[in-house]
Amino acid sequence: MPGNINALGGTLHARGAARPWLGGLGWLAAFAVLAVLPLLLHADGHRFYIELLSKVMIMAIFALSLQLLIGYTGLVSLGHAAYFAMAAYATAMMAPQAGPGNGWLLLLGALGAAGLLALVVGALVLRTRGIYFIMVTLAFAQMVYFMFHDTKIAGGSDGTYIYFRPEFALFGARPFDVNDVAHFYWLVLGALVLTVAGLALVLRSRFGHALVGIRHNEQRMRAAGYATYRYQLGAFVVAGIFAGLAGYLYAVQYGFVNPEIASWHQSGNAMLMVILGGAGSLAGAVLGAFSFVLLAEWFSSLTKHWQLLMGGFVIVAVALLPHGLVSLAGMVSRRRQGESR
Repeated sequence: MPGNINALGGTLHARGAARPWLGGLGWLAAFAVLAVLPLLLHADGHRFYIELLSKVMIMAIFALSLQLLIGYTGLVSLGHAAYFAMAAYATAMMAPQAGPGNGWLLLLGALGAAGLLALVVGALVLRTRGIYFIMVTLAFAQMVYFMFHDTKIAGGSDGTYIYFRPEFALFGARPFDVNDVAHFYWLVLGALVLTVAGLALVLRSRFGHALVGIRHNEQRMRAAGYATYRYQLGAFVVAGIFAGLAGYLYAVQYGFVNPEIASWHQSGNAMLMVILGGAGSLAGAVLGAFSFVLLAEWFSSLTKHWQLLMGGFVIVAVALLPHGLVSLAGMVSRRRQGESR
């Protein structure tokens, strides 16, 4: 008979839930700042920065999807880019060539393709554990990569284009146009808000508490009567769907997809975002994505060997902040409290 998993989850999250209102206000403030940025940047003609921030938020959604696996379920996947790429390719292949398609239908198709792939892969890889799980997820992702790279599906190694960006109509009206960089920015911001809210609801639910319990002690959860395989598979599919959302937005933004978005480098970048920001924290995944993408953009403008700078930054950050950048505020607060005493 399953025990009180809500109590277990509450105990495991006690430190993070000590001041839930503070976290809520922090998210509201962050989203409010992001919402007004296009108005300021658009007025000054900084189109590049609006597009860059859109890219950052798309990668934040991608990092959040992987955070559900690594930070909350304890599943370290090195093949998460497969679902990102599957959704992006599904969008490109379903998009009509003669005019703009229905953005909502394309979104459903992209999420369905990513979720179905995650279901199939998850049903197989979750039968392994540890380093074997990591390597099998990588192997499946490479299979997806070579499927698009070495065949004529969607252009082969050259990739394929989306010639017309989709239209998003609501009750016959078109409140925003994704061809406008500011409108597309707000669309991505809305997707990021929904991703954070959706994952927060999942983690607060009985399902989310079970995932945290499985991460901390899977054998104990099995002994308590929980079908851990089903819970892990559910988390795998949910993470794949949110990764698909990021892939869909990526395809719409750039109008072009190629096999490189399915490579292990893409999965590795998402993992670095999670580690850099802090595993086990939604805010950490977002902070890690913003830090990683913006620093990569800055370092690449300084030198063609920018990977050396990025690698050095990650090493120093992890050494000084083993719990990620998200722990920096807590460290500063505790130090101030110690000095005040």
